[in-house]
Amino acid sequence: MSSSDPKKNMLRPRVVIVGAGFGGMQAARALRHAPVDVTVLDRTNHYLFQPLLYQAAAGVLSPADITQPTRFLLRKQRNATVLLSEIMSIDLERKQLAASDGSAYGYDYLIVATGARHSYFGHPEWEAFAPGLKTLEDAREIRHRFLLAFEHAEKSEDPAERAALLTFVIVGAGPTGVELAGILPTIARRGLRRDFRRIDTATARVILLEGGARVLPTFPERLSTRAHRDLEELGVEVQTNTLVTRVGSEGVDVGDHNIPSRTVFWAAGNAASPLMAQMGTPVDRAGRAVVRPDLSISNHPEVFVIGDAATVPLTDISGDGGGENRPAVPGLAAAAMQMGAHAAQMISRSLNGQPRSPFRYRDRGSLAVIGRNRAIADFGRVSLTGFVAFLLWLFIHLLFLASFRNRVSVLLEWTYAYVTYRPGARLIAEDRRPRHPNLDGD
Repeated sequence: MSSSDPKKNMLRPRVVIVGAGFGGMQAARALRHAPVDVTVLDRTNHYLFQPLLYQAAAGVLSPADITQPTRFLLRKQRNATVLLSEIMSIDLERKQLAASDGSAYGYDYLIVATGARHSYFGHPEWEAFAPGLKTLEDAREIRHRFLLAFEHAEKSEDPAERAALLTFVIVGAGPTGVELAGILPTIARRGLRRDFRRIDTATARVILLEGGARVLPTFPERLSTRAHRDLEELGVEVQTNTLVTRVGSEGVDVGDHNIPSRTVFWAAGNAASPLMAQMGTPVDRAGRAVVRPDLSISNHPEVFVIGDAATVPLTDISGDGGGENRPAVPGLAAAAMQMGAHAAQMISRSLNGQPRSPFRYRDRGSLAVIGRNRAIADFGRVSLTGFVAFLLWLFIHLLFLASFRNRVSVLLEWTYAYVTYRPGARLIAEDRRPRHPNLDGD
């Protein structure tokens, strides 16, 4: 691993963090006073506030509103180095990482925070027709397809084709699917209606498909029911207990029934980075590394896996076999941040010769926005719905944005969108990458 001071690396332990998301950045910051040299590796140069990614996909926010350069965020941390690098393999025995450009990085401690990608449950060919939403590139692709569907519908002379173009299908009713489904009808029916002459954008259909019994299944049933009702009041067609059997150029198949649509978005599942399986450590069905209670992996206490890349098995936290089980760790930003801080703490404890402790997730509550003035919040014994939950959601998300500039920019864009109903980032930029065959042109 390169450094401007080779002697420094020889004297101080090297901590390498793979991934600059919520968990990785929290780990790096938690080590700012530790006697270590920290290197943060990521294949992009920015930190992404993923909870608002769906708004970038819908055109409400621009990508710059929810990102900050990783180097900028860590510029004052003297023991941290940021490198743009995509890690392809991890050699646990040699304690070395191999990058796509041929670079190699050694480490004394390793924190893997590579997050997750969307899973198509054994059908990778569906991705060409139904992009997921995990990165800025995904958000740009979804925004491109969403806006371009109206442009093609405006030109179409075929009523059936026009109807298919104005039918938007979202697969998966977790937080991402629900939030995306809730924002699209408002934009189509209120924000774009005066922009077109030959079509009525208010006739656009948004269909949300969920394989389970209810939307937002991780929330209490009462809040899930409220979210379902709010979505329908916004004009979303919600179909639960509905399994998708095929996604193609003509739309989505649900059993023997086809839903004609030229614009399908995927929010149904997650899969961890292939790095987890490549390491040789046990993984679960989603490809996440099964970690020990302190978040390290078996036989390699110097390697930690956190965030969506890890699964923490339920264990008895009392130690006597009769106590309370550790709660499952959800795939939330707050959980990833807590895991990052814990991994950093365990490294510091190891350096000081202190015993490690098991990770204990502290549930700070969960929020999900359904649409304009509609949200749900679960804080255990206390739950909120409607406009109060919506205001709380706005405040918390503003609070956790990476910088003051992001907060001001997002607040201004939200104010504009709230007053006018119009998304502020509706540019369809020319892009010569291969795209959906139905939306490439005439």
